[in-house]
Amino acid sequence: MTADQVGLPKSIVHEIVTTELQVRKVCAKLVAKVLIDEQKENRVSISRELLDHVRGNPDFLEQVISSDEAWVFEYDPETKRQSSEWHTTEPP
Repeated sequence: MTADQVGLPKSIVHEIVTTELQVRKVCAKLVAKVLIDEQKENRVSISRELLDHVRGNPDFLEQVISSDEAWVFEYDPETKRQSSEWHTTEPP
């Protein structure tokens, strides 16, 4: 699309994007984390308990120490191409 908009050959636009701008296309397919029903029920139970604690003591969350958590998004691309994204080597 960019090549068409600026009137340059696709090869030149690709060269500018990859070499000059240092942007790479990567496959970003997410693998869903499947929980069994017992694990789901356990998470709901714990969440309700925490909510009750917060309602009883608004300062409760200041005492909580958390650790890393795996976040999973519900997105199931149909093809590898749909799951590809462009990323720079430098953070924004």
